[in-house]
Amino acid sequence: MRGEARYGLEHELALLRDDGTVADHRSLTHAQVAAVVDELPELPGDQTDLRIGDAGIRRKRWYAEGYERLDENGGLLRFDPKGIEIRTRVHDSVEAAADALAADAVTLAAVAARHGLRPVAFAHHPQLSAYRLDPPPNAHERALMAASPEERTSHLHMVTWGPDLNLSFPESGTDPAVLADAAAKLTFYSPYLVPWSFSSPFRDGRVWGGLSARTARRTGARPAALAYLPPDAPLLVTDPTLVRHAGIPGEVGRIEFKAFDAVPAVAGEEPADGVGTDLPAALLSLLTGLLRDDTLPGRRRTPDATAHRRSALRGWADPAVRAGSQAVLDAATAALAGDDAHGARLASLARRLARRETPADRMLARHRAGGGIPGLGHPATHGAG
Repeated sequence: MRGEARYGLEHELALLRDDGTVADHRSLTHAQVAAVVDELPELPGDQTDLRIGDAGIRRKRWYAEGYERLDENGGLLRFDPKGIEIRTRVHDSVEAAADALAADAVTLAAVAARHGLRPVAFAHHPQLSAYRLDPPPNAHERALMAASPEERTSHLHMVTWGPDLNLSFPESGTDPAVLADAAAKLTFYSPYLVPWSFSSPFRDGRVWGGLSARTARRTGARPAALAYLPPDAPLLVTDPTLVRHAGIPGEVGRIEFKAFDAVPAVAGEEPADGVGTDLPAALLSLLTGLLRDDTLPGRRRTPDATAHRRSALRGWADPAVRAGSQAVLDAATAALAGDDAHGARLASLARRLARRETPADRMLARHRAGGGIPGLGHPATHGAG
């Protein structure tokens, strides 16, 4: 990809109650989440970059995230919430996008606190492994699931949270083949990109044995990357989806990476692992460099589920995963040589890789030292999202 990139960030955040327990679809109502969103501002110009969606729920930078149950005629019957998503407008720099996400996260936290809720960056529900459709899908819902790989697997997202990192390269244009190739490259190298974000070593109320329950359970069934094409462009048919038509003009040319675990939305604040970080910005730089690189040949139209599970289980303790992460970091660093800001962020990722330390490793160390499992009470053990 050529030229300067433009950036946007989306991030799903879980909600904790004042007692430190997770407010999820079992106890949280859409009305409770809507009350928080209603207090947040609707800012002029946002809808140029942000898609509202069919149900009208996504009118603001913040919106209730969850699962829509539909009646036999396609009307909204019920909305089961899992948290609140923040999304930024499109920005001309990594710094501007990360700062916008941080500012909107601070605004959200202040409003949510008035409702007894606290946003937090969880990657996988610490207690649950499944969201069950109750009642079972009706005929209309079954038809939707049959028509789209993402609709068929959309229930998986109800126990996971994470970011979408969005990049576009205006100088490279909107050639469908170029955009599909970029998404296929990110999809191939995804098992080696995701360890920097691993932050889900807990599920079902205990340590599950790996570093990213989210990656182990989602990636393969769900996309690692998506490219948004002009409305009249032909689409590759893949399962899961690699390319789709843009919903609004501002989406055309967007490349979206979807496989990272949840990362803290506010740089410098403590995430659920208790460690301050600037991961959103650093990961945007990593993706920028990888897409500008013209040396790495790997391409896949669908994620390698086996490779993702291997990465999720052992992370950088696995020599092959470690080598793959080093290769993408080296390629990104070379592609961005001379850009000090990108270089500094990539250097921070290099230090993490050299230590073989993911956020999940720190979470497990805290747990072994008596820190408990985030989301299972004891609010003093949790960091901010």
